[in-house]
Amino acid sequence: MNRRHFNKLLAGIATGALAATFSISSAFAADPLKVGFVYVGPIGDHGWSYQHDQGRLSAEEYFGDKIETTYVENVAEGADAERVIRNLAKSGHELIFTTSFGFMNPTLKVAKQFPKVKFEHATGYKLSKNMGTYVSKTFEGRYVAGYVAAEMTETNKIGYIASFPIPEVIRDINTVQLALNKYNPEAELKIIWVNSWFDPGKEADAANAMMDQGVDVILQHTDSPAAMQAAERRGKYAVGQASDMSSFGPNAHLLSVIDEWSPHYIHQIQAVMDGTWESKAMVEGMKEGAIVVPSFNSAIPADVVANAEQIIADIKSGSLYPWVGPLKDNKGELKVAEGVALTFHELEQMDWYVEGINAEIPK
Repeated sequence: MNRRHFNKLLAGIATGALAATFSISSAFAADPLKVGFVYVGPIGDHGWSYQHDQGRLSAEEYFGDKIETTYVENVAEGADAERVIRNLAKSGHELIFTTSFGFMNPTLKVAKQFPKVKFEHATGYKLSKNMGTYVSKTFEGRYVAGYVAAEMTETNKIGYIASFPIPEVIRDINTVQLALNKYNPEAELKIIWVNSWFDPGKEADAANAMMDQGVDVILQHTDSPAAMQAAERRGKYAVGQASDMSSFGPNAHLLSVIDEWSPHYIHQIQAVMDGTWESKAMVEGMKEGAIVVPSFNSAIPADVVANAEQIIADIKSGSLYPWVGPLKDNKGELKVAEGVALTFHELEQMDWYVEGINAEIPK
């Protein structure tokens, strides 16, 4: 082979290698960001997990082929959650959202084992270098619902179906009671604990038991529309949880307190893409559009709707905050001094009932 042909061959190889390198680099550049979601219930619960999945779908629509998402539903809190989260981390997911309080410790454990993966845990309070938290101020929506319930009850008996006695659930029960204390002090709040986030049978049984005792407005901190459906069948009222439950009880549905996760998921995915993601505790509410009450039942008097809308406006502006003292617990002990406002961190640790609740918190 003469030198000219040899040089041409080298040039060809170099050109081919450069083209191959460019092709490989382009392929890597085009690889989608893998994002995982872990749900405690089924995406068809029409409540908490359903609404998180709507946020996932919104992110897919927004980013298109720039991301690839995976979700795992019906994940039990505890060892099963740890296994699922670890499998997502091992399979190349760069950002993982875990969406139930009981996923906190499993998420933290896996985060320490996979320091290059970003983790976000919903409703928790533990942080690490590569694990942040996000939570919405659901109590803001509960206060609005408590006001409407106070105005719409005819029996002065309000029902609350509760999941587990953790701070966020206790806080939201208390917020409803604060609204009752202000707008209808004669109303009584009846609480049934079902020890489940999603169990339509238990939720329906709890709703029916309450209505048998005279309850005519039902609120819930559980995820299925079973209570709404039970109220519809019996001509009572109910409030939707986490997503719009109006289709399950057109007559019963007073309002729904909706968790809107789409902006958070889109923002945080973009932050990972941009390299600006950081571990922090994110708390958002009505002002940020994370808690939404989009509509009211036409059966609600116009003045009550107007007042509810004003409450929402005041919460957004900051002129109304339910957790300002003086506040006593249900044993008469002063817990919050006059003029003092509880911080969100303090609300996250709540383990007492406010004045007016005639019950004990389960141990």
